[in-house]
Amino acid sequence: MNRHFFGDTIVLLGRSLRHITRSLDTIITTAVMPIAFMLLFVYVFGGAIDTGSVPYVNYLLPGILLITVASGIAYTAFRLFTDMKSGIFARFQSMPTARSSLLWAHVLTSLVANAISLTVVVIVALLMGFRSAAGVAAWLAVAGILVLFTLALTWIAVIPGLTAKTVDGASAFSYPLIFLPFISSAFVPTGTMPGWLRAFAENQPVTAIVNTIRALFAGQPAGDGIWTALAWCAGILVIAYFLAMNTYRRKIS
Repeated sequence: MNRHFFGDTIVLLGRSLRHITRSLDTIITTAVMPIAFMLLFVYVFGGAIDTGSVPYVNYLLPGILLITVASGIAYTAFRLFTDMKSGIFARFQSMPTARSSLLWAHVLTSLVANAISLTVVVIVALLMGFRSAAGVAAWLAVAGILVLFTLALTWIAVIPGLTAKTVDGASAFSYPLIFLPFISSAFVPTGTMPGWLRAFAENQPVTAIVNTIRALFAGQPAGDGIWTALAWCAGILVIAYFLAMNTYRRKIS
């Protein structure tokens, strides 16, 4: 690793964050769609969905948080695509900077931007009646899972950000990721689904992550589910990281 890597990454992270502060509308836009989903499902469909004694907003919020992240990483791909097309990557490669520092700056910017969006969504959920019995440790566990999930999806976003031919192509990859929570336990209990769909819903990563966050918010033991959720996040992260780095090396070679 280049001995200037950390210093270069911090400098370039500052550059990316300044771009974010100049276009806060991107963060607001990222949070608007998940909030709209939350309002729609709680106030329109919530009364028709049986979640037992759990208020529907409490049941729904974990899935909305994952949709927020899936929506937010589209902007990571967009920012990477813009830098690639504007020649910023080529310019920095000609300077004595660590080769991967610009890429890592975009990844860390994604973490910051998504953290802000997630905070906004949680505040709106509180205003809608969300309440949690979680202690400090449980909240930290939820934050850790969301950070790991954000990192995993961000490294997926890096790939189209580097390889897309158009702006629309750079962000279109996020649509399936946004749709995935709809075929999980995020919005309705999987027991209400047809058998073939239920089998998929119960064995895909979103359900494991949503169920774990839901249990932590309720102050209940997460059990073995937390290890399943962490395994999914870590597995996706490792695979996406290596694919993204290989793509990056080919682009700058």
